[in-house]
Amino acid sequence: MPRRPGLSHDRIIDAAVQVADRGGLAHVSMRSVGKELGVEAMSLYHHLAGKDALLDALANWIFTGIELPDSRQPWRQAMTERAASARAILSRHPWALGLIESRRTPGPALLRHHDTVLGCLRRNGFPMTLASHVFSAIDSYVYGFVLTELNLPFDADTGVEEFVGEIQEQLSPDAYPHLAELITEHVMHRDYSYSDEFDYGLDLILDSVESRLADHKTSG
Repeated sequence: MPRRPGLSHDRIIDAAVQVADRGGLAHVSMRSVGKELGVEAMSLYHHLAGKDALLDALANWIFTGIELPDSRQPWRQAMTERAASARAILSRHPWALGLIESRRTPGPALLRHHDTVLGCLRRNGFPMTLASHVFSAIDSYVYGFVLTELNLPFDADTGVEEFVGEIQEQLSPDAYPHLAELITEHVMHRDYSYSDEFDYGLDLILDSVESRLADHKTSG
C-alpha cells in the first residue's frame, strides 16, 4: 500500500479549498477537511489552531492566486491585469468573496497583494490619497461584478437569449419602454454576453482615474 503523504499546512489548505469548492464555505470544518485528507480532525491541530485559523488561511490562499501588478508596467495595464486576475479567481471559487470580506486577521499574501497594488500606483505618480481611492473603486467594481455574475439567472457567457425569451412577455414596451429597448437593440441577436460588460465597465473607471491623475499632475 502506498504511503500517505504527511500532513502540512499547504496540504490542509488545499483540502479545505476542495471542500469549499464542492459544498460551499458552510461545509468547511476541521472535521470535514480531516475527512478529505483521510485523517482525524485532531491531526490538523498540529498545524492550525482551529477553524478560525483555517478560515484565515483559506482567505489568505485566495490572494496567492491573484496576479500581482508589476511596478515596471504602466499603471493602467497593471491595474487591468490585476483586476482580471482577481475576477477570475473569485469567479472560480464562489465562496471566496464572502470569506475575504469577513475575516479580520489578514495573512501575508493579502498584505503583500495590497502593498504591491498601492506601491505600483505610488511609483506611477499617484499621491497616496488618490491611490487609496483608486484601489477601493477598482476592487468594489470587481467584487460587485463577480457577485452579480455569480447570481445571474442565466449563464454569464450563454443563455441570455433563452432567459429573455422566458420573460419577454412581461417586458411590454408600453410598461417598460427602456428595458424593452435594451433587450431589443442591445441584447437580442447580437451575440450578447454579460461577461463582456466587465472590460467596458473597468475602462470607464480607469478613464476617470486617468483624468484625476492628470489633474493632480497639472495642479502639482
